[in-house]
Amino acid sequence: MTLELQARLNEVKGKIAAACTRAGRDPQEVRIIAVTKYVSLAATGQVLQQGLTDIGENRWQDAAAKWEAFGDRGTWHFIGHLQTNKVKDVVGRFAYIHSLDRLSLAKEIEKKAASLGMEMPCFIQLNVSGEETKYGLEPEALFDFVKEIREYRHIRIAGLMTMAPYETEPEQTRPVFRGLREWRDRLNREALLDYEVGHLSMGMSNDFEVAVEEGATWVRLGSILVGKE
Repeated sequence: MTLELQARLNEVKGKIAAACTRAGRDPQEVRIIAVTKYVSLAATGQVLQQGLTDIGENRWQDAAAKWEAFGDRGTWHFIGHLQTNKVKDVVGRFAYIHSLDRLSLAKEIEKKAASLGMEMPCFIQLNVSGEETKYGLEPEALFDFVKEIREYRHIRIAGLMTMAPYETEPEQTRPVFRGLREWRDRLNREALLDYEVGHLSMGMSNDFEVAVEEGATWVRLGSILVGKE
């Protein structure tokens, strides 16, 4: 898999660079999260060997063995819907949570992070597309949500996250990604926090080039990069 993975990585980096050129951006602004949820322990090890040290997992049950084997070799991103009863497993192991979408979850994250004496960087997940099957806050609820959780001293809002609908024509996802960027910019203009929210976690295998053109700083790539087993 290693040579194939290297070829895929080179192709992905080339597409990111081209998208950045089109958008007048620096490719160094875009980081790749290798989504390993569908691949084995051994394949995850090969991903790390290629220098892809940002690892994305959706469920603690599936990630546990990989984290036990390679936890100190990568930066771990929890990118799936997080149940409150799994917070105790995720906080302290994962460097980022990309799916903060409700107050009950924020309270559990704050409680666990406080007990560990740490700050937990989180992305607020917005359901920009409005799909009923997608998790995430309604965008219009963002400001009130931030006002609620800004008192939590052990949570830091790293950015916003969204998932676009799967489209056969990736261009059709552009309004979703543009919308997330606009909400991020509005949040910063409102100055509800005493720091600037910088990151946008958006774009997956089918649509990451459009996401990069619209300002993505983290793209979450599974099948196009690490494949499936």
